[in-house]
Amino acid sequence: MKGRDFIITGLQSWDIPIGSNAIDIAKEIATTNRVLYVNTPLDQMTIFRNKIKPEEQRRLRVINKQEKPLRQISDSLWVVDLPFSVWSVNGLPDGPLFDFFNRLNNRKIFRYVAAIAKELGFREVIHFMDNDIYRSFYSKEYLKPRFSVYYRRDNLQPYPYWKKHVRRLEPLMIAKSDLVVCNSPQYADFSRPFNSRSFDIGQGVDLSAYNPDLKYDLPEMFNTIPEPRLGYIGDINSLRLDPDLLFELAKSRPQYSFVIIGSEDKVFKEHALHSLPNVYFPGSIAKNSVAQHMAAFQVCLNPQLLNEITNGNYPRKVDEYLAMGKPVIATRTATMEIFKDHTYLCKNLQEYQEASDKALLEDNETLKAARISFAQSHSWANNVANIYQYIQKFIQ
Repeated sequence: MKGRDFIITGLQSWDIPIGSNAIDIAKEIATTNRVLYVNTPLDQMTIFRNKIKPEEQRRLRVINKQEKPLRQISDSLWVVDLPFSVWSVNGLPDGPLFDFFNRLNNRKIFRYVAAIAKELGFREVIHFMDNDIYRSFYSKEYLKPRFSVYYRRDNLQPYPYWKKHVRRLEPLMIAKSDLVVCNSPQYADFSRPFNSRSFDIGQGVDLSAYNPDLKYDLPEMFNTIPEPRLGYIGDINSLRLDPDLLFELAKSRPQYSFVIIGSEDKVFKEHALHSLPNVYFPGSIAKNSVAQHMAAFQVCLNPQLLNEITNGNYPRKVDEYLAMGKPVIATRTATMEIFKDHTYLCKNLQEYQEASDKALLEDNETLKAARISFAQSHSWANNVANIYQYIQKFIQ
């Protein structure tokens, strides 16, 4: 697909320090089309409480007229920060009151976005919505796109923050979209009863930063952490990861070092894992040093809980681990079956224990090469080509 105009809205800001599907998709689409990426607007409660994250600072400066709203990233890619705040609606009771204020937000957002798109000369816009259920719910009414695509890449319904409104709104959002694309078969199966144009397009991953042939310097933190090291890098969230499983695994394998890198939630911070001498929580690291730290692991872990959040979720980090040629041990979920020929999938503690020993024992160059080749097949070019295929099939 070439020469089309896309507007992308989503839950993640262009300025976040971690990887983002929406940003990677925007960059890939912009290789042959024009893209306007809309940063999530700040809500009034966030500003009032002065809880501005580093990646939100520019948006606040735009609101205060200290920065221009529109910035050009490349010849065919723009990012817009909205020069206003929106109502904080999530705390409202579900139903008419929420819908009233959410509609006001949508009208304000998309009237401004439409004006920017007109200024850029965008025509017959394709609107791509990355799990953006609230702030894109009325986009058809106010943006009036030529074609709308809802991208379900995460199941928001079980999360405490989202579940009050999303359980009602997401099926409606799916139904009113012209196309629904998902990054797992399970998410497509969920969507299809509400919209027959619901398809699994797989997942793309930007692996340019993960070069297994580089000789990485050993990060200083590892000077006091003995091999073999079994590690995890990412968000340390008890809704997704199983701290009890990790505790029992580490306790049963005192000869191994378990290195858990990232920002911990309250459950992990207070867990008995911190009492084990072979478990290390070094904290967060810079995004550009992830591969360097990953290279210091002998085995990579993804010890997920099995629940409605994780079962259909595509774990990008597993592709990153594999791209570095690393043995990967992970919980067996429905989506992880995609990786079954290149990972060690486990259902319980005993299987994790056996896999930990086996992964260290049998690792070799042939297995490493197969892992790298498999991960590299999940490119964003292939993923976006799947999106184009369905858009072209249904756009009138």
